[in-house]
Amino acid sequence: MGPRGSGQISPEAFDRLVKEALRDLPARYAELVEEVSVVVEEEPPVEVLADLDLDSEDDLLGLYQGLPLSEESFFQPGGQQPPRISIYRGPILRLCTTPEEVKQEIRDTVVHELGHHVGLDDDEMPY
Repeated sequence: MGPRGSGQISPEAFDRLVKEALRDLPARYAELVEEVSVVVEEEPPVEVLADLDLDSEDDLLGLYQGLPLSEESFFQPGGQQPPRISIYRGPILRLCTTPEEVKQEIRDTVVHELGHHVGLDDDEMPY
């Protein structure tokens, strides 16, 4: 870990914090996430960083992959992958200095990626 980082959070505890963030969503948002697979990954894949033109894995805390609800259509062909949110443990732990910061960053990242699921762009996000 770099000069910052909250390494005292185990992978299991991190997973629990992600589940808590999902559980604690307001009811109207909790319904939206029912159709989304939310996974924790250690680091963003190199190909994803390249596709997004990011220099460092620390630049990406989470990623939404899928068709936003605002673009879904009854007439779309089948075979689409279900929407997926990846939360990247390594970058979040390196960014945060306390367990409380980790918890807040996980919550903010979940909300941010869920915003992409409903069709919001980065500049429309609260986080």
